[in-house]
Amino acid sequence: MKKNIFIPLFVIAICLAVIGCSSESKTQDWVESNLFTSESYTFIGEEGKLGFIYDDSDVARFYPDKGHKYMWNFWGSEEELKGVVTVTATHENDDEKSITLFSYRDPWQYQNSSEKRNLPSVFSLPTSGMWKLDAFIDDELFGSIFVKVHEYEE
Repeated sequence: MKKNIFIPLFVIAICLAVIGCSSESKTQDWVESNLFTSESYTFIGEEGKLGFIYDDSDVARFYPDKGHKYMWNFWGSEEELKGVVTVTATHENDDEKSITLFSYRDPWQYQNSSEKRNLPSVFSLPTSGMWKLDAFIDDELFGSIFVKVHEYEE
């Protein structure tokens, strides 16, 4: 009789451990992306893949509904960088819903560099907290950048 009780309790304990670990790992990923330098500019993002010029100064920092101009850089082959570029943003507390920041059809047509492409944008994020910016090329995820939107100090 004790064996019959032990097995369901063991299964429940394992399920709770798996659920706890999966929700913990989900929140661990929401860390601001690293800063890196390329051609004397400071970027935030994935070095050698995706980033935009950003130096985390008070002027450049993200604040709710404060728009800025950001120069994006995409590194990759001509084939990888071909197509419609769309960037969406998802807040850490609402990862089921994202907003489209911008979308450009074939934005590279006048750029000569085959290993790096530039893309200007202007956008803002509506609330404070951590945000994940996903860059897609032809609906395929190219890379993600995590940014922090700071609260206004009073």
